[in-house]
Amino acid sequence: MMMKLNTEDHRRAARRHLPRFVFEFLDGGAERQCCLARNRGDLDRVLLNPRVLRDSTVLDTRIEVFGETWRRPFGIAPMGFTGLTRPGGDVMLARAAAAAGVPFVLSTASNSRIEAVAQPGSALGWFQLYVMRDRAIAGQMIRRARAAGFKALVLTVDVPVSGYRERDVRNGFRLPFRPPLATLADIALHPRWLLRFLGSGMPAFVNLAETEGTDTLALQAALLSRDMDRSLDWDGLAWLRREWDGPLVLKGVLHPDDAREACRRGVDGVIVSNHGGRQLDAAPSSIDALRRVLDAIEDRIPVFVDSGFRSGLDVARALALGARAVFLGRPLLYGLAHGGEAGAAAVLDQFGSELERTMTLTGAPMVAALDRNLLASGDPL
Repeated sequence: MMMKLNTEDHRRAARRHLPRFVFEFLDGGAERQCCLARNRGDLDRVLLNPRVLRDSTVLDTRIEVFGETWRRPFGIAPMGFTGLTRPGGDVMLARAAAAAGVPFVLSTASNSRIEAVAQPGSALGWFQLYVMRDRAIAGQMIRRARAAGFKALVLTVDVPVSGYRERDVRNGFRLPFRPPLATLADIALHPRWLLRFLGSGMPAFVNLAETEGTDTLALQAALLSRDMDRSLDWDGLAWLRREWDGPLVLKGVLHPDDAREACRRGVDGVIVSNHGGRQLDAAPSSIDALRRVLDAIEDRIPVFVDSGFRSGLDVARALALGARAVFLGRPLLYGLAHGGEAGAAAVLDQFGSELERTMTLTGAPMVAALDRNLLASGDPL
């Protein structure tokens, strides 16, 4: 087995383990994938100017968020359809996060019931919400998430409609699933994935119905195609506040005016995100938008970020710009694909080691020391 030294090694292993339509679903972006590429290119242009002769004998990577301590300043972002990558993927990711002492955000589009994913004794579970046309669906999920012990609600606000993901269209990836012959042939070339898939059946969005097993194919297809409640606006946050009394975080904020409005509306945090380049292909990179959002919010609420992060060095870049923490997506799916829970845990460990090495090399013994003073002059963002 090839040693995996970085995220790209995990990505290559995932590509070998998965049929093409599955790999391209988790790996791809919208349209020409320009936003996907921009996420990476702009991160690489953020330079850190190391400080020397700093005592880094002991490193402290802990942060506090909403009264809870994270062991490291990153967590697992909400990702739907993880059961297509590995049956039981949501539970595996939640366990890996709990063991690492970092948060896991369960997606509305998960393939495991809310109650099955909740980690007993763990206070770091968050729940991500899509609001579909029938708001009663969101209401019952919110009630169940609260009862299961999830601590924060993450409202995704950048998906009024699904981005145009051409690779999924070419692969026939929709519900009901009618793959073309080329996709069927490729599936046959991945017997380990196929055996797991046959043993568990087609993964379903099992949280759309309050009672297990009572959802419909039409409802499943509606979520896959992101048939959302497009009437949901800023005033709709008052409805959410009536349903949920814990921390409320908006995910998908890129414009500074939206960040200011979030503060005015009493939102508890925002996640700067372009949905991993899977929505608007002309959107700015998340790291590019981060500074403008931070300047708009002026430290009134915590600002998180996701999209494009592939190393602990990338995490340090975001922290130096002012992010409270980073949420990781695809790297965890790569690890999950080839190694299950152990693969996901290995990715989290890798990010932790890379972050600690970066902290040592920049003379930052604690997360708070990763600040804008470390940014190299001439930073283009």
